[in-house]
Amino acid sequence: MNGNFVDYVKIWLRSGNGGPGSAHFYRAKGITKGGPDGGDGGRGGHIVLKGNRNLWTLLGFKYRKHTKAEHGGNGSENHRHGADGQDVILEVPLGTMVRDGETGAYEFEITEHGEERILMRGGRGGKGNSHFKSSTNQTPRYAQPGEEGEEGWKILELKVLADVGLVGFPNVGKSTLLSVVSAAKPEIANYEFTTLVPNLGIVQYRDGKSFAMADIPGIIEGAHEGKGLGHRFLRHIERNASLLFCIPADADDIRGQYRVLLRELEAYNPELLDKPRLLALTRADMVDEELKEMRAGEIPEDLPHQYISAVTGEGIQELKDTLYRMIIESREDYDGVQRSMEEE
Repeated sequence: MNGNFVDYVKIWLRSGNGGPGSAHFYRAKGITKGGPDGGDGGRGGHIVLKGNRNLWTLLGFKYRKHTKAEHGGNGSENHRHGADGQDVILEVPLGTMVRDGETGAYEFEITEHGEERILMRGGRGGKGNSHFKSSTNQTPRYAQPGEEGEEGWKILELKVLADVGLVGFPNVGKSTLLSVVSAAKPEIANYEFTTLVPNLGIVQYRDGKSFAMADIPGIIEGAHEGKGLGHRFLRHIERNASLLFCIPADADDIRGQYRVLLRELEAYNPELLDKPRLLALTRADMVDEELKEMRAGEIPEDLPHQYISAVTGEGIQELKDTLYRMIIESREDYDGVQRSMEEE
């Protein structure tokens, strides 16, 4: 298990207060009663989230639970504007969702590299007294105070972004498969829920190409209702371009297991069923060719499948080939949809 993977944090934030405006009057040699020349206060610093494709975890926030932005500077004489408070930029992985820390209400999600969204807005600076001069009040002796910043708790949740997400019940060989096809080293043991957080691996393909694969923690029946760690697990599947269902080749009921997995995904979010799917029948070294033929009718007809064995290497390269084709096709479909939307 990767102890450095953090996908949920609750943090306290406070943006900067706006600086007060100045109530100054112009003074110079021989001029004792000049007009108002007080400048405006500066804006308080914002707290901004920024997407970074090179980050995979919210680990940094585990040790930074409180963040404050700088206050705006005071306005001053001669219409001088106070300095704006420095913004605080918090970089987060793509797929980071923001929720209100008190109500849990969804606010927004960071999905693109370099995307910036204001999390806590800094207070506006106060207007100086020069703004309040009028025909009936030539010498306003007041200025606006700065606006207070915002403060409160926010929840950051990460949905893992990968090309392929491994979907299956606990202890069906997903972690073993990931360790074989990539350099990832997930904890592997023969008991349920070894994987408590997603493990990410980069699968090296032909001609220097690669793609990202995520071992999503095992689903249990009732996961969409929050049983086990259901909602937390299913959240990660939303951010995978294609899904690789893993069911042991020697399972008692292949079709039944697949239906349960589909049902859980659909109950959580029906759009998950729109993703390209492939069935990997793991532990192929446990069944011979005769048994494969006998069980052919138990495999869902509408689902392409491949037998694989992480132990013997059977079907591993063919699996990579199929997955890579799926990824390229899904990217082309996505680009086509984006172009259509832009043309409209």
